[in-house]
Amino acid sequence: MILCCGEALIDFLPTPDGAGYHPVPGGSIFNIAVGLGRLGAPVGYFGKLSTDFFGDRLQRTLSENGVDTSLTLRAPGPTSLAFVDLDAGGAREPRYLFYAESAVDRSLTTDDLPPQLPASVQLLHFGSISLLLEPGASSLEALMRREAGQRLISLDPNVRPSLIQDRDGYRTRFEGWTQVVDILRLSRADLDWLYPDRSSDDIFQEWFRRGVSLAILTEGAAGAIGCTAQGVTASASSTKVDVVDTIGAGDSFLAACLFFLAREGALTSKDALRCMPEGSVERCLTFASRAAALTCSRPGSDPPYLPEVEAGPED
Repeated sequence: MILCCGEALIDFLPTPDGAGYHPVPGGSIFNIAVGLGRLGAPVGYFGKLSTDFFGDRLQRTLSENGVDTSLTLRAPGPTSLAFVDLDAGGAREPRYLFYAESAVDRSLTTDDLPPQLPASVQLLHFGSISLLLEPGASSLEALMRREAGQRLISLDPNVRPSLIQDRDGYRTRFEGWTQVVDILRLSRADLDWLYPDRSSDDIFQEWFRRGVSLAILTEGAAGAIGCTAQGVTASASSTKVDVVDTIGAGDSFLAACLFFLAREGALTSKDALRCMPEGSVERCLTFASRAAALTCSRPGSDPPYLPEVEAGPED
């Protein structure tokens, strides 16, 4: 099982006429859990949801998409909200305005952490705003560090600069996470924000020295690059579609990557990841690019199902 640990919130997306907003379940960790469930991977969600009607909707959506919620916590209080701003064509990155003060999902404490995880959990995935907002951020980091070495760890920082007041401080925390992470995915925007004056090759080698086994850089329309700690490098072109918006595309990409790696048996150990051949890395990136493209072809974060990805987007 892949256990997704972190935020679940409600995205408010612009209505088609631009006159208002409509609420849909979202949050990077939530989206990845749903994406994995739709692909058919054994997946669970660990986080704290409100007992309000938004929390009910989030829990129901997880269950309806095959996500195990036995480790999901419920508590009274508000659900985090995110308002999304898109330009007329959705061509640029969406902007987010978060309302998470006193929200339940960020209130996770170390006392909420499960004393022991099921033996079926192969990998824990972390990232996004759940590693920014306290006390939940420190609690999830404690879980990450506790389980590192016993299970594989995946991280997608999904950097949200509007929520980061201290860039150097965040970079220091991020570099600490890379010491316990096995799979690391960043977008080009993430990398440029973190390290504006360094090359991706230089950064990748630094991550590998710290212990990362597989690093993936996504570059939007320019495709994706994957590198292993054993020196294998592969790339995949982006899949061409008519873009409606890019909300959740990175989440669908990573969900598809994790699904592919699990199906290939690469999540059995660190060595299995490090020793992936070039062809396997390339096929993983191609599969994930198809999933991301399908998500871009429809509004909001709407991850594809396995038959859709295997068929590929329509010409």
